[in-house]
Amino acid sequence: MTPQGHRRLILSRHAKSAWDNPNLSDHDRPLNARGQRAARELGDWLASRGYEPDEVLCSTALRTRETWEHVAAAVLEVRPQVRYEPDLYQAAPETLLALLKTASAASVMVLAHNPGIADFARQLCARPPLFPDFSRYPTSATLVVDFQISDWADLKLGEGSVLDFFLPAGRG
Repeated sequence: MTPQGHRRLILSRHAKSAWDNPNLSDHDRPLNARGQRAARELGDWLASRGYEPDEVLCSTALRTRETWEHVAAAVLEVRPQVRYEPDLYQAAPETLLALLKTASAASVMVLAHNPGIADFARQLCARPPLFPDFSRYPTSATLVVDFQISDWADLKLGEGSVLDFFLPAGRG
């Protein structure tokens, strides 16, 4: 649960995708078996810590949509509002920030891609977490960060307080 007067962001990179079909566009690549397991593991981790989002902003790429489906199946008792946003596909940090500022729920999950999501994660935190892979933001990496704001429109970079950071056991 997010404290009153705060906003919580769950910032997730999609799970590992398949590269075995050269005829698929990058946008249409599905998760591979390892990615499916990692997404379920992420869902279990979120549920075990009470980090269930009230709203989800998800890239329209197949691998992000499938990541969300596996996370949701693992954790959620109540389905959040999900917005599939084409602009989150390969988004730069500025785009991620602009879209997050349109969110309305207290706890929001954003599912997107590197390199933008890694750059955005670094910019959000007053102090980044001390995990060796944080700066790389590998597949399935998830940052949970709180902001002392009552509206996402008031979000400023560099003011987030890190609560947690997740990497799957098999590395996403």
